[in-house]
Amino acid sequence: MQKSDLEILLAVVDHGSFSAAARVLGYTPSAVGKRVHLLEQRLRVPLLIRSTRRMSLTEAGQRYVEEARDILARMTALEEDIAEDESQLRGVIRMTCSAALGRLRVVPLVNDFMSQHPELEIELLISDKLVDLVGEGFDIAIRSGNLTDSSLISRKITAYRRVLCASPKYIEVYGVPLDPTELGHHRCLRLNLERQVSDWGLTKGDNSHARLGTGMMCNSLEAIHSACVAGLGIAWLPEFLVDRDLNEGGLVPVLSEYSDPSAGGGVFILRPETSFLPHRVRLLVEHLAAGLRMN
Repeated sequence: MQKSDLEILLAVVDHGSFSAAARVLGYTPSAVGKRVHLLEQRLRVPLLIRSTRRMSLTEAGQRYVEEARDILARMTALEEDIAEDESQLRGVIRMTCSAALGRLRVVPLVNDFMSQHPELEIELLISDKLVDLVGEGFDIAIRSGNLTDSSLISRKITAYRRVLCASPKYIEVYGVPLDPTELGHHRCLRLNLERQVSDWGLTKGDNSHARLGTGMMCNSLEAIHSACVAGLGIAWLPEFLVDRDLNEGGLVPVLSEYSDPSAGGGVFILRPETSFLPHRVRLLVEHLAAGLRMN
């Protein structure tokens, strides 16, 4: 396919020389050089400083390349979008979500979406680590909890409740705390950081200085859930992760009369702030939003 002058210039900048760009594009070095020269003539300004070792951009070239990259990306996305409007969805969507939410809620929805659009490719990263969407080239992320300030565009899909719970095995050995202040004498399974009882959504009782007891700290909700089911402590877990355990008796609520029903979190779909969102990504976002609200 014939490359535009802009695409050829970007290849030279990215690969450092006419010859390197030519190898990638399948052109001869002289053809690449001629196309860049014609572009400079048309703009009436030099874009590249040529040396025997490497090409570098002039000030005008730097400005042109920065703007041109965005224009080219938007044009490519627009062409893909128009093509998708007329036919089966194609292309790649890169997305990420946390492990527990991904396994229980997101993966089934993604599977359903792919079955409807068999020519679509989805790259899904399931990780409890916060991913740099812009730096690592992801289209969307699905995250749960309470979001901190972010430069990403966020859309809250649904809210969920958190439940303070323990297994019957734990209660048999350690008993049930009768007041939030008693949690300091219990094994507490905590997410990441040491917390006070007020951080666990407990609103009643004299808990201003009370802290949670020692136990396990982990960055994985699924690991904390597993430890809780195994009888290793009390945990404050999202309802979507423990609803089956609560229904089947594998876990039981603790300190329910002190729990604030509004102290939970939300499920959010996040994406980089871009001027153009491909049609395939828009459709996946709506599919996920509808499915997550129903569960």
